[in-house]
Amino acid sequence: MQAHATHIRDLYAQLNSGPDGLSTEELPSRKVKYGLNTMPEARPDGFIKVFLRQFISPLIYVLIAAAVVSLFLREWADAGFIFAVLFLNAIIGSLQEYHAQRSAQALQQLITGHTIVLRGGESYEVDARMLYPGDIVLLSAGDKVPADLRVTSSHGLQIDESLLTGESLPVAKDTVDTLAEDTPIADRRNMAFAGTLIIQGRAIGIVTDTGLTTELGKIAHSLQSDIAAKPPLLIRMEKFTTRITIVLAIVIVLIAAIKLAQGDPWQEVFLVAVALAVSAIPEGLPVALTISLAIGMHRMARRNVIIRKLVAAESLGSCTYIASDKTGTLTVNELTVQRIIIPGEIPWNVTGAGTKPEGEIIFPRPDVTPQYEQVLQEFCYIAVLCNEGFLGLRDKEWIHHGDSVDVALLVMAHKAGFMQNDIRQRFPLLDQIAYEPVRGYAASLHQINDHLQIFAKGSLERILPACSTMRTLEGLKTIDKDLILQTNREYASQGYRILALASGIPDRNPGHVLAEEDMHDLTLSGLVAIQDPLREEVRHAVRECRHAGITVCMITGDHPATALAIGRELHMAEEDSQVVTGREIELAEQDSKEALTTLVHDARIFARVAPEQKLAIVRNLQEQGHYVAVTGDGANDAPALNVSHVGVAMGKRGSDVARESADLIITDDNFASIVAGIEEGRVVYQNIRKVIFLLISTGAAEIVLFILSMLANLPIPLIAVQLLWLNLVTNGIQDIALAFEPKEGDEMRKPPRKPREPIFDRLMIERVMITAVTMGISSFVLFWALLAAGWEIDSARNSTLLLMVLFENVHVFNSRSETRSILHHPLLGNRLLLFGTLTAQLVHIAAMYTPGLSDVLRVQPVSWIHWLQLLSIAMSILVIIEIHKHFLKRVHPQPVA
Repeated sequence: MQAHATHIRDLYAQLNSGPDGLSTEELPSRKVKYGLNTMPEARPDGFIKVFLRQFISPLIYVLIAAAVVSLFLREWADAGFIFAVLFLNAIIGSLQEYHAQRSAQALQQLITGHTIVLRGGESYEVDARMLYPGDIVLLSAGDKVPADLRVTSSHGLQIDESLLTGESLPVAKDTVDTLAEDTPIADRRNMAFAGTLIIQGRAIGIVTDTGLTTELGKIAHSLQSDIAAKPPLLIRMEKFTTRITIVLAIVIVLIAAIKLAQGDPWQEVFLVAVALAVSAIPEGLPVALTISLAIGMHRMARRNVIIRKLVAAESLGSCTYIASDKTGTLTVNELTVQRIIIPGEIPWNVTGAGTKPEGEIIFPRPDVTPQYEQVLQEFCYIAVLCNEGFLGLRDKEWIHHGDSVDVALLVMAHKAGFMQNDIRQRFPLLDQIAYEPVRGYAASLHQINDHLQIFAKGSLERILPACSTMRTLEGLKTIDKDLILQTNREYASQGYRILALASGIPDRNPGHVLAEEDMHDLTLSGLVAIQDPLREEVRHAVRECRHAGITVCMITGDHPATALAIGRELHMAEEDSQVVTGREIELAEQDSKEALTTLVHDARIFARVAPEQKLAIVRNLQEQGHYVAVTGDGANDAPALNVSHVGVAMGKRGSDVARESADLIITDDNFASIVAGIEEGRVVYQNIRKVIFLLISTGAAEIVLFILSMLANLPIPLIAVQLLWLNLVTNGIQDIALAFEPKEGDEMRKPPRKPREPIFDRLMIERVMITAVTMGISSFVLFWALLAAGWEIDSARNSTLLLMVLFENVHVFNSRSETRSILHHPLLGNRLLLFGTLTAQLVHIAAMYTPGLSDVLRVQPVSWIHWLQLLSIAMSILVIIEIHKHFLKRVHPQPVA
């Protein structure tokens, strides 16, 4: 279908639709005919492919080479064990990766696009996947176009089509009847294409193509990539692993060279060198990190935080500054009109709260009720007609959508008995000026009986200059701007949002077209005082941020007095000096960078802020050294979300542009969920350090054991298969279990870590050295003492291997916290770690009694007395680390935010 070259009426006929959209009865047949409105997705790899991919690793190649050499030397048991280890590791890795793929798909389903459609003449909010050709779609700034549409009505419509055309500038659209069939996509100004973004304006369009038949669907395969970009954290960790690998490889080569020089058989030296490399080098670290981040993602999802970029699971915990918007994030986003203010009159109270029209408008003077009712009628006409929201009763439930201010006005009018559908049918819309944040007001033109009339609403700063008269009980009077401004300040200081409503008759023949030059000589009908109450949990969340060393500021388009009232409730700001307006930001930018820094540094409330000023604030905070998280919901927030360290979009009321610019999405639009995400991010970072510490310290201990044995000219303390077994028992279970470690409870009582702080810092280096020396020397002394006492080499190795297993089983509990004593961690706090460690020990004991396996490992049972003796030695690592923790606490007290 060449929709751009087809006349609208012919398009309606071809699609069996009309201006009122599809009927609900047609939807099942359309679904069968057209299917879901989805793009082709890359199919996840099957289990076999995932399994084979586990063998693509240089370290695995070395291990395979060792197994092949063992076969060549007829060491059947060693070769069989190595192949068994390879197979088991591949199975474990495959299950983890396969599950991660499925989890990622499940998480993606949590973020579903929605759109507003007309069906049977009524508007509905539907899942964008449920669109069909012939549907009538309503679009506004910030939306993503859900399908290919022919534009049937537009008001200042501009679309970013860079996804399809590469053109960076927005494209203006209109309702031109037809274009030539060979018109290029970039020039089809009467079409809106799936995946493109509405930058400005409003539009109505009829769906012409969905899913695979859209222009985006045709090229979707070329836009997909099989390889996802690696998060920066993983890239840094891979570099770290590479460096460790090089250092350990040098050490292992030296050990092998010395042992060969001492006359050991080259076959045994080769196998041990390979096994030692695999055991000591933390080759499982990238997988463990990915699992830690994935666990963090799932934990955050349970707390209403959806991670779009894996690294954000950790980076959110690094925030030092949160720049939060107000409406819906700090507040419940259910605006309620609580006062109607007629100039010079006692305010009218409006009862009821929220989006259900339950309540009434109470007149303060019953003696003038007729005059009140006349004024109220005009007031409610403006509220309903200059309005793009929807409020209706469906299936005995009140349904609403649209801007929260629009919905609040509809609820108010409904309480007064003025129904939306009735008024709109009586006074049809001819044209409108859609609300945009930079404009600050909206206006509509209607046919009122035999004349045209303008209805307008917006901020008082925008509406008041356009008014020359005001409505009173005695009729029209010359406007008293001082009285109105004083009233505005009074209510704004109490935390109300003030909206002005006005009307007027155009003084020219506009030909049913409304323009900005018509906005003059209006009559101010009055003000409405709207309040959006704070979320109950926000006070505690802001207090938690203060304790965690995180500064919170509010960036809003509201009046400064309104914003300060909210800030005072949250103890975010107390003084007028802590409030900065967008105009002050603009002037400071023109002055100097130092002036802007001084202004931003002490401010906690930024009011009447435009999008470009919000961007300037965020950049300045970053220049001050802050790690900044920014919340936003509109298309105009996208630049600030994009430039911030962590962009946080709102899931309920957020626009598609904001969500695509963000790193994570808050599904309940609640500031407390952001704080919960910060806490989980800090837990993720802690657990990553715990895993690294466990892997590096145990591997280093094995290296110390081998170096000391080599210097003492003793036999190799552990053979190849024993090292492989040790690696499987310890690293195969415990590092993954550590990734499930719960929060310690004091994460939000510590200052944020420095953004450039290395993971392998001084504390970790100290503790790794202490651990490696303690475990390595203890194991060496045992091995030397047993040989000196006349034990057989296999028996000495059996005890040394058991001691190393016990050391690492015990040491994993040291890894549960860098600062807290093991006594402060309940054993059942991480049941997976506890039972996994017990299982690892039981598996090793079982191997001593299992025929065949015990022969391969060259292990045999030991007495309970000997096992307890070895356990007592292994427990020494707990004492050593506890002493180190206590020493650090005395010398370097933990800073408190």
